[in-house]
Amino acid sequence: MTLDRGDLDVETLLKIVLVLIAVLLVIEIFSAVLGLIPGIIRTIVMLVIALLIVLWLLDSI
Repeated sequence: MTLDRGDLDVETLLKIVLVLIAVLLVIEIFSAVLGLIPGIIRTIVMLVIALLIVLWLLDSI
């Protein structure tokens, strides 16, 4: 029984590595976008609260 180790060509290994790097980049971009969403939502909520306070103050003057 002989073991045929190293049957893959260098080009095939290079393609596998490049696909893995592309998947890693997509995951990093996706996590960065998802990390921005809570910050944007928090800013919008704070602006809405500030706007409501200003409108309430202008109505009571």
